Amino acid sequence: MKIEIDHGLCVGNAMCVATAPRVFAHNEGRQSTVVDPAGDTESAVLAAAANCPVSAIRVVDAETGRSLFPAEDG
Repeated sequence: MKIEIDHGLCVGNAMCVATAPRVFAHNEGRQSTVVDPAGDTESAVLAAAANCPVSAIRVVDAETGRSLFPAEDG
């Protein structure tokens, strides 16, 4: 799984940190960062992305490149 955070959107709400604390942490700028993409289950990572109030998290299948969140149409 590849996890991308758009720091242009991230407001440091910490919902991702609360949902998947072994995957996400805050950096010195109080924005979320990925510390271990394999630190939690895929479902926890997807829940963290879904709970981001500004949709700053994108999750991609590392093998296929398919977007897991937000989900691709079709």
